[in-house]
Amino acid sequence: MLKSSRTVAVLLPALLCAAAIRCAPADTDAATIRSATQTHAASGQSAKTGVSSVTGLHLVVAPAGNEVRYRIHEQLVRIDLPSDAIGRTGQITGGIGVGVDGQIIPAESKFVVNVATLASDRSMRDNYVRHRVLETDQFPTVEFSPTSIQGLPKTLPTSGAHTFDMIGNLTVHGVTKPTTWHVTGESKNGQVTGTASTLFTFEDFKLDPPHVPIVLSVSDTIRLEYAFALVPKR
Repeated sequence: MLKSSRTVAVLLPALLCAAAIRCAPADTDAATIRSATQTHAASGQSAKTGVSSVTGLHLVVAPAGNEVRYRIHEQLVRIDLPSDAIGRTGQITGGIGVGVDGQIIPAESKFVVNVATLASDRSMRDNYVRHRVLETDQFPTVEFSPTSIQGLPKTLPTSGAHTFDMIGNLTVHGVTKPTTWHVTGESKNGQVTGTASTLFTFEDFKLDPPHVPIVLSVSDTIRLEYAFALVPKR
């Protein structure tokens, strides 16, 4: 079990699922994480968590409690008011690794979403999204690879909910773009839970907006959300 709240605080920003934003973490943030991680290793807490201080720390997607959603504002025929089209899937794998120096370990840091399983309240929409928008026969997954973090205080919090940004590369429809996810996370009973979200446009990832008679209009902005639950890798 992950018993060190300081350890969890170090890993929280690496959670995830924007308009593409090119940015890099401030030096003070990186120094803070390095210092906190080194302190954690020196204190011997890694032995208690079952994670070697030599290899750092690794969180993975829990068996339950994970869902990725897209939200798109649309106006349908014979519907008086516009509403959000929401597609959901719980088919998510992967995790995040952080080294003893506080840096993300690329080989251990990737989240993969099976977008061929996205489902909304309309099967017709789902078929269109799969075959015409995302082309899931050719591009069955969406992937996010974390690279850095922003927004941690100089003194790492040890309890409660915390908000920060996670920067990384998002791959949709075969196109990879740098994106920033806005994250709120909380640690409890060895599990890290929370939400993350980012925005992008159809054009960002070379996606074709829907053009069907039943849809009068659709927003160009897509909101991607990830309700996550992560646990230490066994």
